[in-house]
Amino acid sequence: MGDWWEALSPPRFPEVCRSVSPRATTVLQPHATPAEALRNFCIIAHIDHGKSTLADRMLQITGVVDERSMRAQYLDRMDIERERGITIKSQAVRMPWESGGAPYVLNMIDTPGHVDFTYEVSRSLAACEGAVLLVDAAQGIEAQTLANLYLAMENELTIIPVLNKIDLPAAQPEKYAEELAGLIGVDPETVLRVSGKTGAGVEPLLDEIVTHIPPPTGDPAAPARAMIFDSVYDTYRGVVTYVRVIDGNLNPRERIVMMSTKAQHELLEIGVISPEPVPGKGLGVGEVGYLITGVKDVRQSRVGDTVTNAAKPAASALGGYRDPKPMVFSGLYPIDGSDYPDLREALDKLKLNDAALVYEPETSAALGFGFRCGFLGLLHLEIVRERLEREFNLDLISTQPNVVYDVTMEDGKELTVTNPSEFPNGKIAEVREPVVRATILAPSEFIGAIMELCQGKRGSLRGMDYLSEDRVEMRYTLPLAEIVFDFFDQLKSRTRGYASLDYEPDGDQVADLVKVDILLQGETVDAFSAIVHKDRAYGYGVTMAGKLKDLIPRQQFEVPIQAAIGSRIIARENIRAIRKDVLAKCYGGDISRKRKLLEKQKEGKKRMKMVGRVEVPQEAFIAALQSDAAPAKK
Repeated sequence: MGDWWEALSPPRFPEVCRSVSPRATTVLQPHATPAEALRNFCIIAHIDHGKSTLADRMLQITGVVDERSMRAQYLDRMDIERERGITIKSQAVRMPWESGGAPYVLNMIDTPGHVDFTYEVSRSLAACEGAVLLVDAAQGIEAQTLANLYLAMENELTIIPVLNKIDLPAAQPEKYAEELAGLIGVDPETVLRVSGKTGAGVEPLLDEIVTHIPPPTGDPAAPARAMIFDSVYDTYRGVVTYVRVIDGNLNPRERIVMMSTKAQHELLEIGVISPEPVPGKGLGVGEVGYLITGVKDVRQSRVGDTVTNAAKPAASALGGYRDPKPMVFSGLYPIDGSDYPDLREALDKLKLNDAALVYEPETSAALGFGFRCGFLGLLHLEIVRERLEREFNLDLISTQPNVVYDVTMEDGKELTVTNPSEFPNGKIAEVREPVVRATILAPSEFIGAIMELCQGKRGSLRGMDYLSEDRVEMRYTLPLAEIVFDFFDQLKSRTRGYASLDYEPDGDQVADLVKVDILLQGETVDAFSAIVHKDRAYGYGVTMAGKLKDLIPRQQFEVPIQAAIGSRIIARENIRAIRKDVLAKCYGGDISRKRKLLEKQKEGKKRMKMVGRVEVPQEAFIAALQSDAAPAKK
């Protein structure tokens, strides 16, 4: 079989899969692997359809993980992923497989299934020639399944349809095979049936991958070109860059160039992930692996950049990736102001691992120095914040999330508003808000409840199709600001958890929007300001004023809490003053003496109210802002 095919002792195997496949007892060495023996593919599906479980079985059947090392969700490396049971980061792994008596290498990428992490999926698709489209045999096609399928078709990938969880008592493989086959345009009998839990049908799936997914194409004699599709930061080794080689080859100890930044580095280590890093002698055409140059500057390794050889550089860079467009903005501020430099460094390092994160410095009169951050969705915001707090030991406050608005003044001046404090006070001609094209899949019995919810969120119906007798696909145009808060939670509760949601940007529209300010003692607290629709302004003002009345401690003087649109007050609450008992020292006596003391106290309260300042405690900021920004777990 050649020098590049080595024997490897078979590992012990957990009970769930009984035995290692005899075709998994060998491994291919990187760099010497011919392109014809490579198969690059990813697994795409809706959240909770069993991607990570199927990946676990593939790791075991191909023998790259032994029984002692094996654990559930093996490729989910973060604690947050394990606790929530979701995939946040794509993970690549190299697996050996033998089919038809010939050795092959399978480079698999396990991708996230949540709508907020579609950017991770799009980067994974660009590094592959094929995709395994996974559908739960008990639930059928979901909204994100369709979205990921369309992404794969745009990238012209070979699609292998697979039904998972066939071992469940509620599974209906025949019904959903027809649904899936009708969507892709294949015979229902060709849809594979597997169980990621028991391992049934996984070996035929691996054979199908070898048979139907084409090998990578590229020129091994051309100057080296490799696409960076991910990076991570290692405290001891610096930036670890993950690449897919398109042309030529990369070897250790040679000098490489990052084509966008022109930065040159020596290649200290190169290898593959199988599933732990394995150093090798280089990477050839079509191979997926990692590079280590020892560089500590995180800005020198950009996702989408092209790596080439310094001695024989390529003439042109590869196409790269489309930059993600943030859809939700929120301010992140350290509770302790001295942590601001640490927050900046933490965001730089996290940006390396999460290319969809966008941020810029921002100052708030109430919260001090922080950053205005852009996210792909509310779950993305929650995950980033949690990672910053866990991985970098920071205590943060996040302001109320909002979207980007385009404001046109009456004099023709145009402004882009990402923060309520930037909203202009002059005469406004129009305000445009972003809208999204939402796809909702649900059982047909919930059509009325979904329509009522979407119309209440200022949505308009674009169309409706029946995927089968009892499943319907509804398409709506909805304002993004209306769905980033509690829309998904309400959708799930009204449909008993059966509905699924996917959305993508669809331009903007003119809307009747106003800025609601919250005033304490007549002074605006910018952290509590919000841009809302005119019909919702009163409700927001009453809610926030009532909340702050309970959260802010009482002062020596009465404190008014007001919600205002411009100069017009729309809601008010009062925090009653703490009253000292000045009559305690009077044991009887004339009433005029008591009245004099009360008048003196009244004058003091009046003077104190004129010069007094209200300090809002950090706990009040955290409680008031976080309760409204509780993200939906989709």
